[in-house]
Amino acid sequence: MTGKRKPAVVLLSGGIDSTTTLYIAKALGFDLYAITFNYGQRHSIELSMARLCAERLDVRKHLVLDIDLRQIGGSALTSDMEVPKAVNSQEQAQSQIPVTYVPARNTIFLSLALAWAEVIGSEDIFIGANAVDYSGYPDCRPEFIHAFENMANLATKASVEGSLRYKIHVPLIDMTKAGIIRKGAELGVDHSLAWSCYDPEMRNGKYLPCLRCDSCVLRIKGFKEAGISDPLSDA
Repeated sequence: MTGKRKPAVVLLSGGIDSTTTLYIAKALGFDLYAITFNYGQRHSIELSMARLCAERLDVRKHLVLDIDLRQIGGSALTSDMEVPKAVNSQEQAQSQIPVTYVPARNTIFLSLALAWAEVIGSEDIFIGANAVDYSGYPDCRPEFIHAFENMANLATKASVEGSLRYKIHVPLIDMTKAGIIRKGAELGVDHSLAWSCYDPEMRNGKYLPCLRCDSCVLRIKGFKEAGISDPLSDA
């Protein structure tokens, strides 16, 4: 890009995918506006990671929104439902939509990101959705992203008046977890600041990944296939 940098809203959860996506948006020359959601998830570690990552990349603004999805529930991440452990394979993880699916989460998050994008005059929204090595969530599929992008261009004042044409960027959509980790390493991602575990355990006064939930299993598999040491799981 030349001249003034275009603003981009990046959904930043504090995990590997969203952190890598933030670095990609930066590498593409966008002016970064990160948005993170405190939605009643089981722990706040990922929120701390998101804040540290945003500070490291000198984002223009990091917006942390409080949304209590625990009042809706329906997920092991937003209720007292037990997080499944010891998933043995990607096929098993994807055989059915797991209980860690949060109802309509990406629809809600993208809608709020869209609202912010319209206010700051950004037509570019980045999300780290992935449809290869993932937990089988329906709102990570390309069909969903395309449908939301179409909706965004029908639903806002800026798009109807023609001042903005929204694009939902999903740079990781067709990448394996190993590919995402390698891409992050190339861009300088500090993987110690990217959290994955759904159900961390307190040991010796410190939260550590459980290494058994499906998110941990996918992370371990990804680092192993990438040939890169994981600063969290290998600690």
